[in-house]
Amino acid sequence: MSRTSIDDLLTFEEERPVQPEQRRGGRLRSLVALIGVAAAATVVLVAGLRAVGLRVSLLVLVAAVVTLLLVRRIVALLAPPPTSTQSSTSRPRGEEDGMYNWDARDALRTAINGWELPLEWSKTRSERFTGVILPRLAELADERLRLKHGVTRESDPARARALLGDRLWLFLETPPRRTPSPRDLAAIVAELEKI
Repeated sequence: MSRTSIDDLLTFEEERPVQPEQRRGGRLRSLVALIGVAAAATVVLVAGLRAVGLRVSLLVLVAAVVTLLLVRRIVALLAPPPTSTQSSTSRPRGEEDGMYNWDARDALRTAINGWELPLEWSKTRSERFTGVILPRLAELADERLRLKHGVTRESDPARARALLGDRLWLFLETPPRRTPSPRDLAAIVAELEKI
């Protein structure tokens, strides 16, 4: 069983920044490669079509080749990262192989970003906190109650209130008039972790 706290999941570590000179050189190089491949494919298509006696507009061929290459590149960018071909016994558990894919989308990062924007919005408008953040916190509390004790706030309110404690129960049941401070939210999260 993992002992990861909610706080650990919400910790932010900066990703390694991409150097601007690498980005420019990479884009220029990929553009030149795209043009080169498009030109070569167009020449081969023109030669092949003329060999069988067909004539097609050069503009149509170039557009078709460039479109196919762009679609191929988009599909490659959207593809999931390749799975590791190494077996799990080839390296010790808990150690990184140094081949982290910085471009891969991380589900945990996506989940954290799903909290970041609503929390930022709720700083200035308490109704956003009440309408977006509070229901999510209530869902977390219900889920933890369900997993650890087999109850929810709706199924057994008396037992749920005893397990949550008066402070957390009142916070979830009565919307606050103002957005709680980060310190107050940290205290609430700590109480959620104790459930």
